[in-house]
Amino acid sequence: MLFDQVNKELELSQRHLEVLKVVVERGPIGILKLAEETGMPTHKVRYSLRVLEQEQLIKPSSHGAVAGDSVKDFLSDFEQNINELIDKAEAVKKIGTSF
Repeated sequence: MLFDQVNKELELSQRHLEVLKVVVERGPIGILKLAEETGMPTHKVRYSLRVLEQEQLIKPSSHGAVAGDSVKDFLSDFEQNINELIDKAEAVKKIGTSF
């Protein structure tokens, strides 16, 4: 369907954000504890950690993942970025309901 890929990306982004939230709030934290805290399987947590590390939102430490150098900028821009996505979704909705 037309929106399948968008839905998958949003679900993935949601998972990454859930992992990031726990790392920021409770870090340093390891994979097993993250899986327990989020209710996600360890392989999904591991993938999210890899993505978040590539984005410099987290970084590894000897005691587990901790907030990264880019997390403050990410969080300060978060609301604006989400609002832009909402605006785009509203525009798509308007087009879809216009015929």
